[in-house]
Amino acid sequence: MIIMKKSLPRRTFLRGIGATLSLPLLDAMIPSLTALANTPASPNKLQRLGFVYMPMGCDISRWTPPGGDTLGELSPTLMPLEPVKNKVAIVSNMELKNAYPGTHATSNSSFLSAASAKRTESTDYYLGTTVDQVAAQQLGRDTQLPSLELAMDLLSVIGQCDNGYACVYQNNLSWSSPTTPLPAEAHPRIVFERIFGEGADGAKRRQALQEKTSLLDSMTQELKRLKSTLGPADQRRVDEYLESVRNVEQRIQRAEAMSAENPLPDVDRPSGVPAAYADHARLMFDLQLLALQGNVTRVTTFQMARETSNRTYPEIGVPDAHHPLTHHGNNPEKIARMAKINRFHVSLFAEFLQKLEATPEGNGTLLDNVLYLYGSGMGNPNVHDHTNLPIIVAGGAAGKMQGGRHIRFKEPTPLANLNLTLLDKVGANMDRFADSNGKVDQLFEPLSF
Repeated sequence: MIIMKKSLPRRTFLRGIGATLSLPLLDAMIPSLTALANTPASPNKLQRLGFVYMPMGCDISRWTPPGGDTLGELSPTLMPLEPVKNKVAIVSNMELKNAYPGTHATSNSSFLSAASAKRTESTDYYLGTTVDQVAAQQLGRDTQLPSLELAMDLLSVIGQCDNGYACVYQNNLSWSSPTTPLPAEAHPRIVFERIFGEGADGAKRRQALQEKTSLLDSMTQELKRLKSTLGPADQRRVDEYLESVRNVEQRIQRAEAMSAENPLPDVDRPSGVPAAYADHARLMFDLQLLALQGNVTRVTTFQMARETSNRTYPEIGVPDAHHPLTHHGNNPEKIARMAKINRFHVSLFAEFLQKLEATPEGNGTLLDNVLYLYGSGMGNPNVHDHTNLPIIVAGGAAGKMQGGRHIRFKEPTPLANLNLTLLDKVGANMDRFADSNGKVDQLFEPLSF
């Protein structure tokens, strides 16, 4: 590591035309002769917390890993996690009591709030502050964006969506207060500009794109000046980060070009959104990676599809709509096709974790300094229950998380316990969260053999 007389501020930005680019953690940002210079990460500075929602539960028989407390052989649905299984934990027999009477709306709304949604079809909806927003109050104080809310579905339905519950409960994972849902963004271009640009209306954004071919092109001189002050390792790190930014930008531009060439109208898919689900999801995951790596935000949420989604997945051989498959009536063929969708979603999350693991940060990787909760607010979708939820926890939590394990509770245990634990590990301490009655400290204790 090159020791400099003055350390580079962690919040170092490059400014171009209508855009701001924050930098990843560099050696030059670590003060010399401090404990930070010799440790993998500083929890207060590097900790991040993310949540990924998988809709409509799963086939738990294909989800649950066989064996004991350690993750040896993975289950069919979780097999894509094999390359990073030492950085993940599976938590079984968690429940959401406040999600009953058992609806799609309450599955989504309770996942991060563990609260009961007020049954209403109007605008007098009421839920609870979600765990990500509690964390954002602590982790978002010094970042450009306190939190980043993402989704895959571009259409947010209004009115009543599910058994007397307003659609707002299905549209939004994040709530900053019991009466304030936070809209999620599914358009990659808008997310990209929220992270790196100053924002503008659609016409101004299009004009800006015509004036400059790339975000990075407008920062050429500042990039040269910055790199001249860095050591060789930091120069490589900056180059790799900028290449990732350019790659994401080019993928968005290609999607926009393909959309512009398509003569058929598509009201549900604005230009810039890849046609294939997997390409869209990978792009949204990559945007999260860039936002976390650049310290633009430390809190993210991502809804992989809405509850009651009728999306089909022909790319994996499932032409059936997802929602009807979940009401399978114990038909083995329908269950198998539903399980293929479950595995497909997990595989995209696993790809993301591998990219985090391949991103150096400090003396470790970006995966070492995040905590991600992946799962669903529904257990068995055929009966709309909210027990034995499919739950994955991933990351290193700045050296605190002990992965490669399967935690099985003997009795149904509040998901709020896990949410409370995650808050504790990122410094957003609370005595209780929703209906919590304890913590899941097993995630952070050494494995005993």
